[in-house]
Amino acid sequence: MEWIGQIIGDRYQVQHQLGKKSGRCTLLATDLQTGEAVVLKVLTFGHDFEWADLRLFEREAETLQSLAHPAIPTYLRHFELDTPDCKGFVLVQSYISATSLEEQVKSGRTFSEADLKELAIALLNILDYLHNRQPPVVHRDIKPSNVLLGDRTGNSIGQVYLVDFGSVQTLASREGGTMTIVGTYGYMPPEQFGSRTVPASDLYSLGATLIYLATGQHPADLPQTDLRIDFARAAHLSPAMTRWLKAMTEPSLNRRFSSAQEALVALDQPLRAGGLALNQPPPGSRVVLKRDAAALEIVIPPPGWSSEVVLLLPFAIAWNAFVLLWSRVVFFGGSLGVLLFLFSLPFWAVGAGMVWRLLSALLCRTHLHLTADQVAVSYALLGLEFSPQAPLPSAAVHKILRTGGRDWANAHIRPALTLMVGTRKIQVGQSLSEVELDWLAHEISEWLGIVVTREP
Repeated sequence: MEWIGQIIGDRYQVQHQLGKKSGRCTLLATDLQTGEAVVLKVLTFGHDFEWADLRLFEREAETLQSLAHPAIPTYLRHFELDTPDCKGFVLVQSYISATSLEEQVKSGRTFSEADLKELAIALLNILDYLHNRQPPVVHRDIKPSNVLLGDRTGNSIGQVYLVDFGSVQTLASREGGTMTIVGTYGYMPPEQFGSRTVPASDLYSLGATLIYLATGQHPADLPQTDLRIDFARAAHLSPAMTRWLKAMTEPSLNRRFSSAQEALVALDQPLRAGGLALNQPPPGSRVVLKRDAAALEIVIPPPGWSSEVVLLLPFAIAWNAFVLLWSRVVFFGGSLGVLLFLFSLPFWAVGAGMVWRLLSALLCRTHLHLTADQVAVSYALLGLEFSPQAPLPSAAVHKILRTGGRDWANAHIRPALTLMVGTRKIQVGQSLSEVELDWLAHEISEWLGIVVTREP
């Protein structure tokens, strides 16, 4: 149907068509009563009409009526359309004079990392507003064509707007097996293909949108590794921003940011509790932390004279003295010497283990080395460096576990920091203070873009 020039609802004169998809079209019109530009979203009962479209249309109208945010279109009214040529429904909302991100990229505009961060903050604040509604509102179709930018003002990228709530879902509106899969391929998280959406689903779509701006390519056209968008080589972003975007677009809900606020905290790197900056070591700490654009390296000093070491020292001296005396018997044992030597091997092993434990506590340094590709742990003792296991891929790190406290039996659990890498574990910092462990946990969290999990 040709809409240009027609007057709809005896009030709105159509200027041109903004968009069209199955059973629906979006029109720019002039309100003849006020003279203002408005947007008409028209759902028609044509051959391609589906009842799911009507449910989404009604939900969009209902949701927009409940929202009041300067970056979201304002609901004006909706009414039934009944003419000889067309039957359906019309939703009228305010018109925002701005250009979509997709149009800007196609026209040649590029976005710096600072632009991406400013845009991310603006959209996360909008999502924080939506997700904290009662019930929470999930947009479900964040993509470059649904994010508008106003004209630049000074150093700002311009006012940011989120539009097209045609796929919106409130978490109270789930309808069991009748839910409709909506969204745009490349910007939809895996759970959305299964008709499951949560606030974190919008975070994935936002992350994919930013990846599009950083690379100039739709996420679906970029290579994937284990369902993860492999964008780093095409984006040329800092390691911190790359890690943050990886956390935003993590296929697993358990590893993705769970809320807009959590994503904002990770992006802004605020001061942690107590006013200590994340990159500032606690006073008196002997831990050495070095970071640059390529790597994060942590050197943990030897534990030193703990109560365990003080108790072990005299026992180790006595044990090894006994082994030395026994060795004299072995040496002068004649034909019985071989049997005595074999019998003494376990004693030698225990004594050597005690000496090793003492040397480790007093002299052994732990090195934790993280890059964009791998995470490795090694130990340095008496000028020798050794690694108990080969480096593991940093992409396989799925949990940062901060333990410490008391279990159900009130037995003390030594505080520690553990990286869960696939099925492997890397545990460090058992000798450090609680404050030092919190500091390192936040530093590693910021580097990898993974939220710290705290357990007793």
